[in-house]
Amino acid sequence: MQKRFSGVVVPVITPLNKDFTVDITAVGLILNQLAQNNIDPLVLGTTGESSSINEQESLRFVQAAVTVKGTHQTIYAGLVGNQVSDLIKRGNQYIDLGADVVVATLPAYYILTPEQMEAFYIQLADHIKGPVMLYNIKATTQMSIPLAVVERLSKHPNIWGLKDSERDIERMTTCIETYRDREDFSYFCGWGAQSANSLQLGADGIVPSTGNIVPSLYGKMKQEALLGNWDAVQHYQELTDIVAILYQQDRTLGQSLAALKVMMHGEKTCNTTMMPPLTELSARETELIIAKFDYYKKRTAII
Repeated sequence: MQKRFSGVVVPVITPLNKDFTVDITAVGLILNQLAQNNIDPLVLGTTGESSSINEQESLRFVQAAVTVKGTHQTIYAGLVGNQVSDLIKRGNQYIDLGADVVVATLPAYYILTPEQMEAFYIQLADHIKGPVMLYNIKATTQMSIPLAVVERLSKHPNIWGLKDSERDIERMTTCIETYRDREDFSYFCGWGAQSANSLQLGADGIVPSTGNIVPSLYGKMKQEALLGNWDAVQHYQELTDIVAILYQQDRTLGQSLAALKVMMHGEKTCNTTMMPPLTELSARETELIIAKFDYYKKRTAII
């Protein structure tokens, strides 16, 4: 069963010029690499520093992504913020620019009750004139959308899926079993280390940030999963895990994003500029991560 939303979706970094504007040339390079590997982009997600990018640059990013996207690429656009009317406005702006679906996190300042979470997503789905997906990421919102709330929201005609980045095997398995046969609702695993496992269990898609730097490996993982070659899928999981460790281990989420941009800069894809309050890595850290990445590329032939 081919669902409306499925496959590998990479939450792309937001490439920035030194003046903190979006680097449009780099957007083209990134999306082209993804398109060559049959991968879709999620712009302005957590990996894209979405909470720090202003309205003007967010719109420029979405416009650029829509302009350069491949023929069969789906554009997922992230919605992050605390002001509901602004989120509705931004969501509609993204849809008007040509985004195919918006992916919304919970507002993160106040801890919400399950009833408030549900009401929030219903407001978005009722007023945004394009498909909406839920995005559960406890690491940044400090909240987990209860599965009972997800189930009720899944019946809304304008809510098309869930991207779940919570590190919880039981929750992941339950979601896959619940929505595997639902034509109108997709489950995406946002836990990179469980990409292969979730696909084998029947997830509709995966959302790995490591795909920014090794899209070819995820393209191959997707191909092997479609063929049911699970040993090969696991092989690509192991290779991508090596890369993930390089930029994630012993770093905060923000620091890991800076490290990811360093690796991509080494591949001549983007600059290392981070949007404040995040900062670039030190010169020493930059030198070390590039050396380690070069070593692993030679040892494993991952690129």
